[in-house]
Amino acid sequence: MMAQDEGCFGRISTPKRCWAPPGVRPQAPRQVVREYVYAYTAVAPACGIMTSLILPYANTAMMNLFLEHVAQTLAAYFIVMQVDRAGWHTAHALKIPENIRLVPQPSYSPELNPVEHIWDEVREKWFHNRVFQALSKVVDTLAAGLRSLAAHPARVRSMTNFPHFRVRP
Repeated sequence: MMAQDEGCFGRISTPKRCWAPPGVRPQAPRQVVREYVYAYTAVAPACGIMTSLILPYANTAMMNLFLEHVAQTLAAYFIVMQVDRAGWHTAHALKIPENIRLVPQPSYSPELNPVEHIWDEVREKWFHNRVFQALSKVVDTLAAGLRSLAAHPARVRSMTNFPHFRVRP
């Protein structure tokens, strides 16, 4: 069983609270540049497996690429994948591979999707109070953050193993 979601990352930054010694006022950079990429990620919470692609858009064509990537990466498994109800998850042009079945989560319930915790972790640890001179730097930072998480299955499991994903005897 897996969960899937897309996250938008770009060059718009918002200053966040941060630690500073007493008497020092921290300075945080800010920029508003409307350039974005989308991270498509699927996690298997029970075992901590995570796979991702960074793509330029959030649409049916990109979702088809991602599903094919997951199907090939985990070809030995039959995958039941929880998805939200984004338009490209239910489009007629969506090509679902033979070893994947999509299960829509209830409408307006992002709290049920464990991948939201992945986005929170990446934004907090890799994007907090930073500005990027080019979109390629955003892609590099995002890739580094996702690779770092994927390399630690126990950490991914601890962040994403929601009760509705746990196997009951």
